[in-house]
Amino acid sequence: MTKIYHNPKCGTSRNTLAILQESEDDIEVIEYLKTPPTRAELVTMIADAGETAHSALRGKQSEATERGLLGDGVTEDQILDAMMEAPILINRPFVVTSKGTALCRPSEKVFGIMENPPASYTKEDGEVVKS
Repeated sequence: MTKIYHNPKCGTSRNTLAILQESEDDIEVIEYLKTPPTRAELVTMIADAGETAHSALRGKQSEATERGLLGDGVTEDQILDAMMEAPILINRPFVVTSKGTALCRPSEKVFGIMENPPASYTKEDGEVVKS
């Protein structure tokens, strides 16, 4: 079972989901703004993807600045607490497959954790990416 923590308003997330739909049979789409991961699930995803809470933080979100999460000295726990309170702060999309976990930015990072990636994919903006 492949899981994607998805935001349908995000182009990168939509592209990643479309790539998965090209060749994955069993995909669980989790709209994480409606159904956020638990703290334990989030910590595991971040670690399994080789990320940190800092690198998994959606820093472009104005709320990250408003909460002071981009400054020096902010701890991983402070960022995780903020992500639990406001899931929009979780960068997306995270994808979990039997081959691994990745924060798929850019969307073609998903090729590396797919069982049968498509040979190529044309993104919404017309860019063609190859696996």
